[in-house]
Amino acid sequence: MSSHMPPIPARQPPRLEQGIVGWLRANLFSGPLNSLVSVAIIVMLGYLLWPLIQWALINADWVGDSREACSSEGACWVFISARLETIVYGFYPQAARWRVDLVFALLAALIAWLAIPRLPIKRWVCLFALFGFPIIAYVLLSGGHFGLMPVSTRDWGGLMLTLTIAVVGIVGSLPIGVLLALGRRSTMPLVRGVSVVFIEFWRGVPLITVLFMASVMLPLFVPSEVDFDKLLRALVGIMLFWSAYMAEVVRGGLQAIPSGQEEAGKALGLSYWQRMGLIVLPQALKTVIPGIVNTFIALFKDTSLVLVIGLLDLLSIIQAGLTDPDWLGFAIEGYVFAALVYWVFCFSMSRYSQYVERRLDTGHRN
Repeated sequence: MSSHMPPIPARQPPRLEQGIVGWLRANLFSGPLNSLVSVAIIVMLGYLLWPLIQWALINADWVGDSREACSSEGACWVFISARLETIVYGFYPQAARWRVDLVFALLAALIAWLAIPRLPIKRWVCLFALFGFPIIAYVLLSGGHFGLMPVSTRDWGGLMLTLTIAVVGIVGSLPIGVLLALGRRSTMPLVRGVSVVFIEFWRGVPLITVLFMASVMLPLFVPSEVDFDKLLRALVGIMLFWSAYMAEVVRGGLQAIPSGQEEAGKALGLSYWQRMGLIVLPQALKTVIPGIVNTFIALFKDTSLVLVIGLLDLLSIIQAGLTDPDWLGFAIEGYVFAALVYWVFCFSMSRYSQYVERRLDTGHRN
């Protein structure tokens, strides 16, 4: 009669090989040379960053409503706190700012719903985000309907205006860029020629020139009785400009897909748009996620250029506050705060794109 020994239970790895200590041993202190270099870099960073930490956090002034509250040698964040409402809302009427808050909250809820994998009905939420949310946001922000006080776009500004331009530019440039990329690869000479001319024209001029053209020349192509809003002109110019760059990113993804994929679709009897929408484009867009997000980040940062046509975005509002005689001399705090806001949004987009890449990775990489 044979007896079977029970398997020995797996043991936990040594404490020094897991957790923070294990990560440090594996990445920073894996050998004498690696340890020496890591210690030298840590000491150098501490030497360089400690004065910045003292200025920005330890010796900084946080509470107050005037420059008299800034009595230390550190940063005067009182400038930011005292002007925070203007930085966020621009000149939007205070009684109607709840509408901006509601739009921000709805946008954050939609992004969170689409970003969290386990939440259901994502297709319907995506359709609402593309078609329903823009209408609701326009009605709330502009007013003039359902008893809401009308607010001119001249009063929009600050972070609110920056996010408006960025979201509209991102949502508008991606589908236009996809169509241009497909047009540039089309076998129809006229479609291909129009796409090539469009892409090369918009990529050949700087964005500042595009904004000037949109502000000055675009109204010449509409009837004189039509009041073409300045913000709408900027949105059209930004969408067209960045759609040209997006088209080249998407075209790179299309060229990376083997021709056998489309040939297989033809063998199944699928039409051109079925082949593109069901087979080629999903693979191409997954391949160029880093390039797409890189374009989104560049678009978000370039929203600050709308200052040249008189729109006061986040950076412009901060610069306007620095000209106030009561706050002269606090330019560093204003620019540091603006840089931090831009970094938070851009870094968030970058990290989420890396998460999407890992989630959609099907093992095609070597």
